[in-house]
Amino acid sequence: MTIVGNGRFRYELVSNWGRFPDDMVLGDVAAIAVDARDQVYLFTRGEHPIIVVNSDGEVQRTWGHGLFQNPHGLHLAPDGNIYCTDDGDHTVRVFTPEGKLLLQLGVPGRPAPMMSNRPFNRCTHTALSPQGEIYVSDGYKNACIHKFTPDGRLLKTWGESGPAPGQFYFPHNLVCDADGWVYVADRENHRIQVFDGDGIPEAQWHNLHRPCALCMGGAHNDLFYVGHLGPNMAFTANFPKLGPRLTILDAAGTEQGSIDFGPPGVGEGRMIAPHGIAVSSQGDVYIGEVSHAAWPGLFPAQERPLGLPTLHKLRRLSGEPSP
Repeated sequence: MTIVGNGRFRYELVSNWGRFPDDMVLGDVAAIAVDARDQVYLFTRGEHPIIVVNSDGEVQRTWGHGLFQNPHGLHLAPDGNIYCTDDGDHTVRVFTPEGKLLLQLGVPGRPAPMMSNRPFNRCTHTALSPQGEIYVSDGYKNACIHKFTPDGRLLKTWGESGPAPGQFYFPHNLVCDADGWVYVADRENHRIQVFDGDGIPEAQWHNLHRPCALCMGGAHNDLFYVGHLGPNMAFTANFPKLGPRLTILDAAGTEQGSIDFGPPGVGEGRMIAPHGIAVSSQGDVYIGEVSHAAWPGLFPAQERPLGLPTLHKLRRLSGEPSP
């Protein structure tokens, strides 16, 4: 048994988690969400885009076949509806848990002009305000956040390319808390930016390296779990303390725990490219990787092996922290 983490945040690294049929090729797991019953939703770049498994890793159902170009972000609403962000066809689609389409934002295959601040050009993730307003990070070829009404009417857009407060360099993921504040993983600016619900900058959290995956969890849903993507170039792959890691922050952005997975690689306790993260009611952490997509940049001289790991479970050992 491999134990990782420290203090209040110690985990058992569950090897080969997930019981998938032999003919089910998982592919990269771009995003993960966990529902109220601790069912785990995987948004994958394999044959089955949405795979729902229970907490033991047993497949419950799959859907979404043929609907997506490049799965990227997944958000599970309190009512159980699922917000799927597809950066390949520049859309956000909302589905029931069974896969019935309820709402679509964006036009499939028709990106807005690059850096136009118009929805969307390779949008990345979605979050909901307490009132059900929809925030979308946009993303790879825009540098902004869009805010929509629950029925999909655009309310406002903020942000532009740059390093200043309120500017972005790959707004890659976002969450919204119970007070309506918006937290954006501003990946290549190596920070998380905090805004009020109208896009006014409130704070910045630094001492991060390429924060990529982001979710909230904990006893009172007031902890932030950050998955760091790690290096994206071969010559920095072995730089210490820049590799894939998990950081747990409180509501002030203060580190409460961390796990360093070492340089990118394959093997027990190693990761290549954490991209999606979710936390169960028991404090277990699920991490999805885009290992296949990241491999050529990190290991250009090595042939990509078959069966790269793209899904991990960290089973919480010490229970939820006290409030």
